[in-house]
Amino acid sequence: MAGSENGDKTEDASPKRLQDARERGQIPRSRELGNFATMIGGSAVLLVIGGSLAARMAQIMRSGLSIGQERLGDPQSMTAALSDGILGTVWILLPIFGVLIVLVLLAAVALGGWNFSPGDMAPDFSRMNPLSGLARLFGLQGWSELAKALLKCAVVGGVCAGVTTHLFAPAMTLGHMTPQAAIGGAAGLLARAFVWLSSSLVIIAAVDVPLQIFQFNRSMRMSLQELRDEAKDSNGRPETKNRIRQMQQQIARRRMMHKVPKADVVIVNPTHFAVALKYDPAKMRAPLVLAKGVDLVAANIRRVAAEHHVAVFEAPQLARALYASTDLDREIPSGLYMAVAQVLSYVFRIRTMNPTLAARLARPEPKLGDEFKDA
Repeated sequence: MAGSENGDKTEDASPKRLQDARERGQIPRSRELGNFATMIGGSAVLLVIGGSLAARMAQIMRSGLSIGQERLGDPQSMTAALSDGILGTVWILLPIFGVLIVLVLLAAVALGGWNFSPGDMAPDFSRMNPLSGLARLFGLQGWSELAKALLKCAVVGGVCAGVTTHLFAPAMTLGHMTPQAAIGGAAGLLARAFVWLSSSLVIIAAVDVPLQIFQFNRSMRMSLQELRDEAKDSNGRPETKNRIRQMQQQIARRRMMHKVPKADVVIVNPTHFAVALKYDPAKMRAPLVLAKGVDLVAANIRRVAAEHHVAVFEAPQLARALYASTDLDREIPSGLYMAVAQVLSYVFRIRTMNPTLAARLARPEPKLGDEFKDA
């Protein structure tokens, strides 16, 4: 079952899947690279400052063992001596610890980059499942870890045997030296041995880093169906997008309907089209389209206009031309200036007249330019 499931995952991970994995703390890491950086850094520091480190440690030891008889009976003097010894040792070892911390951080960042995931601090009880542990043990990762362990034993063991053989004679000569010289010589030999042993770990790290990247990329693989589902989720499912579009259109219509009472005239066709216009000579260069619509929307525009006593003017060709050529909250095109001016002049005149005289006033017949006659 697991094999077929892995066989279906033939596609490389998408950027979204990799980003989600990074947020969960799943990034390629190599413990062997960290071990190599720690060991080679520590041994290099010992090689550089090993002599002075040994001398200072010997001085601390000599100071601790040369306490005068008068101070032995004073508990405070003994506490102060112990405190001085501890602080001196910490200050001596601080450069080594500092270098090791920096190298460990650099080794971690070098492979997977800097990443902080709070979710990693939460306990994962699924890893305590014995069945899952057996699956990891006998899976590809378990066999790879076993192969790395055997390779590490072989490489480090071989280098250790060579180093021991090479340094055996110098180590035997330490017994003929003074204690101070013997301590410095032993520190130098240990530092050289650590350098050689740590250098052997570069082989393990060189094998482990590509292996960790391969295993991570393999675990992140996706099937074609997962890619399709992710694309749907990222771009929005069609039904969800349609629903959002419908809601946006409804909101836009409601906002448009609220502007109809502010219009000066609504030009209709007389049932299929309706366009509401507003013109303020002091603020506008040309009339503005506040609302427009066809069929049911046009009927709602006419209804709102009637409720708020906005003039309704029937001009079929002009209504179609305005609807087709002008967007909402935009000025009408210059080719319709003359026709709309005739309508607005008529509407503004009848506002100031009594209903009887207004009814007798001849209605204009707005003429359109040739470019709008086919609208």
